[in-house]
Amino acid sequence: MAVGMAITSHGGQYNGKITPFVILSCMMAAMGGVIFGYDIGISGGVTSMEPFLKKFFPEVYHKMKEDTKISNYCKFDNQLLTSFTSSLYIAGLVASLFASSVTKAFGRKPSILIGGASFLVGSALGGAALNIYMLILGRVLLGVGVGFANQSVPLYLSEMAPPRYRGAFNNGFQLSIGIGALSASLINYGTEKIKAGWGWRISLALAAVPAAVLTLGALFLPDTPNSLIQRSDNPQTAKEMLQRVRGTDDVETEFDDLVKASDVSKTIKHPFKNIVRRKYRPQLVMSILLPFFQQVTGINVIAFYAPILFRTLGLGEEASLLSAVMTGAVGSCSTFISMLIVDKFGRRALFMAGGIQMFVSQMMVGGVMAAELGDHGGVSKGYAYLVLVLIGVYVAGFGWSWGPLGWLVPSEIFPLEIRSAGQSITVVVNFLFTFIVAQMFLAMLCHFKAGIFFFFGIWVVVMTGFVYWFLPETKNVPIEKMDGVWRDHWFWKRFVGHGIEDGRYRRSFIEEEAKIGNRKGWLSLVVVTSSSSNMLVLRSSGNEKENKGDLKGKMSYKSG
Repeated sequence: MAVGMAITSHGGQYNGKITPFVILSCMMAAMGGVIFGYDIGISGGVTSMEPFLKKFFPEVYHKMKEDTKISNYCKFDNQLLTSFTSSLYIAGLVASLFASSVTKAFGRKPSILIGGASFLVGSALGGAALNIYMLILGRVLLGVGVGFANQSVPLYLSEMAPPRYRGAFNNGFQLSIGIGALSASLINYGTEKIKAGWGWRISLALAAVPAAVLTLGALFLPDTPNSLIQRSDNPQTAKEMLQRVRGTDDVETEFDDLVKASDVSKTIKHPFKNIVRRKYRPQLVMSILLPFFQQVTGINVIAFYAPILFRTLGLGEEASLLSAVMTGAVGSCSTFISMLIVDKFGRRALFMAGGIQMFVSQMMVGGVMAAELGDHGGVSKGYAYLVLVLIGVYVAGFGWSWGPLGWLVPSEIFPLEIRSAGQSITVVVNFLFTFIVAQMFLAMLCHFKAGIFFFFGIWVVVMTGFVYWFLPETKNVPIEKMDGVWRDHWFWKRFVGHGIEDGRYRRSFIEEEAKIGNRKGWLSLVVVTSSSSNMLVLRSSGNEKENKGDLKGKMSYKSG
């Protein structure tokens, strides 16, 4: 029997502060969000530009300009057009599965580097596209880049951030997505004015700018202490990086927890196989449902097709692009607010408040469109601007809740041994349903008409209720101590008991308050049994001591 004890400070917090080193590293890594957001914003804009449609999608251009019999809701219903948007997400889905192995075996940094380089090549192809095949190939390479970046960047941010500020740091990923989307909308608004009709090329090609910054910056990024200790046989390297990241030499408590998590992770040879086991059930459910719910909020209706939606309402090409700029600005500002308050008010409160806000605004948008927009003609400018304001309210609700938290919570809940696999599942589910929504939305708009907003509104009710009942609060909990929130939850504790079976080993996690010397702290006792050895190892911060001996007959615990 082998037993490891590690003393953590009271309340589960570690020593350390926010250092310039961490801020700069995370800002550079967050450029992975900028490339994702830029693509989301740029694709919706160029698909509403008449020269782009005329060159690549003449059927859509004809319906929009010349067919007076077709319904307002059906003018852009074209599967090839939606394939232009959605092909990126199928490529990203596949790439994220490969990214999991790269991230675990080689670290977070190489995955970020691969993501930036692939996106750089894809942006060049898109800007130079001469036919639909070049255009789609460029989209596929963009998808590979986004798949690698979205798999690795949220993990990087969560592992580098001090626990008490992890929410703010990780929400920087969604803020970067918002900044990328806003930048794309501004660029679309400017390039649309180019009379020669090649402005869309500039819009697509300028994706190379954030991609180049990410690619070059990734060369200088440090890897996270969590990843270093998982991949290295020399823990001292990880300890030195942890000291640099936290800005203090006194990191024994956090380092001991990293060592313990790494020891467990090295017993897991097949993380995708192990993640389906009962003890990881809550994390698996969250890795599937949270990204699914994030997509069925209907946000990509706005993100991808805002200019098209505003043109459906009767606004002109320029006004539609300007409206997309306004909604992008609202989204970025609300995500920044989320960064400031997420670690104070917690994840659950923001999830639920945002859900209520999104539901109300969606019902009102659907109501106005159902009452005022028929199959032909438009709506008055007054109602069009009312819809624009309501969509802004909806985007703000998403921006401080399901937008950033849909990435934050999955990135912080997985134990180290399945973290890369868990994040890959999150990205795969996110991309899968992004693809489905992007591919089906224009057809759904044609058939559901204004009812599309009621459809997504119902899902918002479902997901808000799910958070209320099944998501525990994770704010301020150290990432390597997250297992406790599931054991204390009214529902998940039936899956995550004190006994955990894992292959050849049986572990029992027992936590009790204890006094070590004259200090009172939290004593974390991990019992690991095997058929070959029986050993007790005591570790305490700053004064490590070992006591090894046969424990048979001297200790009992509840297993399995």
